[in-house]
Amino acid sequence: MRDTGLEQAIKAAGGVAALARAIDIAQPSVKSEIDEIDLLRAAEYGLLSLLLGKAPGADTLLRIAALKGDASDLGMAHIELASAAAATDDRAVSKEFFDLFIGLGRGDLLPYGSYYLTGFLHERPLARVREDLDALGIERAGASREPEDHIAILLEVMAGLARGDFEAEFSAQAKFFERHLKPWAARMFADLELSRSANFYRAVGRVGRVFMELESEAFTLSE
Repeated sequence: MRDTGLEQAIKAAGGVAALARAIDIAQPSVKSEIDEIDLLRAAEYGLLSLLLGKAPGADTLLRIAALKGDASDLGMAHIELASAAAATDDRAVSKEFFDLFIGLGRGDLLPYGSYYLTGFLHERPLARVREDLDALGIERAGASREPEDHIAILLEVMAGLARGDFEAEFSAQAKFFERHLKPWAARMFADLELSRSANFYRAVGRVGRVFMELESEAFTLSE
């Protein structure tokens, strides 16, 4: 998939290395069969996955504050995210993350495919995610007990697919996105933008919404 506008917008963040530094991981290994735009997409997915999986620490906020952008929608969203990171600290973001996604009883948002698509947790959308992960040969790793339809997990899977971590054709990326992110992820990010509990995460919501819209358009054009 080649989308010039998307490529330019993601490069405005400073390229693969800058985004990789922002998400506190090593720069992805460049494989001959994976072009730079897919590595950039993987870094963007990874950034969003990290920020939605846990509250970022002080070092990560410093890295995010160094992101750059251009006049494109995604570039401007990166600038807003960098400004939000520079204007806060890890304690404030940790409280914000708790209020948004955990809460006393429940947070303001429930970032699960099942909830957004059915109004309930642990429903058929979760079963479909598990079926597709099994078909791709992807197994859970780490200590997280979140259901696999949590937005951070789905974004992490897309990062791995874009980066070529799994033995899968490009069509597997499109299928996974169409089935598990396109139906609800942009709406969830829009809700995050509008949440009264969001400050730093309002900017995260904008980056996610714009990126999901770009990915949806690019996958449609690639068909």
